[in-house]
Amino acid sequence: MMPEQHLSGSEKALLLSLARQSIVSCLDNQPLPKIDSQNLTPILQQEGASFVTLTINGYLRGCVGALEPYQSLADDVREHAIAAAFQDYRFPPVQKNEINDIQIEISYLTRPVKMNYGQSSELLTILRPHIDGVVIRDGMNRATFLPQVWEKIPDAEEFLEQLCMKMGSPPDLWRRKKLEVFTYQVEEFHE
Repeated sequence: MMPEQHLSGSEKALLLSLARQSIVSCLDNQPLPKIDSQNLTPILQQEGASFVTLTINGYLRGCVGALEPYQSLADDVREHAIAAAFQDYRFPPVQKNEINDIQIEISYLTRPVKMNYGQSSELLTILRPHIDGVVIRDGMNRATFLPQVWEKIPDAEEFLEQLCMKMGSPPDLWRRKKLEVFTYQVEEFHE
C-alpha cells in the first residue's frame, strides 16, 4: 500500500530538483528556491509527509523527515532535504565537494496506523518486510525505520532490535515491554 494519491513522473522530478536546488542554495549561501504554489499540482500543494535520504556510493549520508504531514508536500521535501544535508546529528554537514556524489531519495509517506497486538512475538508475524515502515514509541522516546531498511535488515527480530537501539533503548525492549507500534507505507523515488 502506498499513499492514496500517487505522484506522477513530473511531480517526482520536480521534488527531486527542488531538494537538490535547496541543498545547493544553502551551500552557496543563496536564498532558497521559491515555491510558486500557482505552478504546483494539487498533490504538491496538499499537506504531505516525507523523508529525504542522502547517500554517497550507497552509504547513508543523511536522512531526515516527518511522520505526520504539517505543511505542503513541496515545502516538506525542501525542509527535509536541507535538514538531511546539514542537520542530521549523525553526520557532519554536507560540503561543496560532496554535492556531485550525493544521490537524493524521497519517500512520500502514508499516515502511520497504530498496530493492535497482544504478545510481542506477534509483531514478528504481523509486520510486513519491505512493505511497512515501522515506528516504535515508549513514552516520549520513539524511532522509525523506513520500509527500505528491510533491504539491509530483512529479519523482523533484528529489525525490531535495531529499531529499539535507534530509540536509545536496549535491543530486547520490544520483547520485555508492550511498545506502541505504528506502520506506514511509502512511495519511494530517487535520482
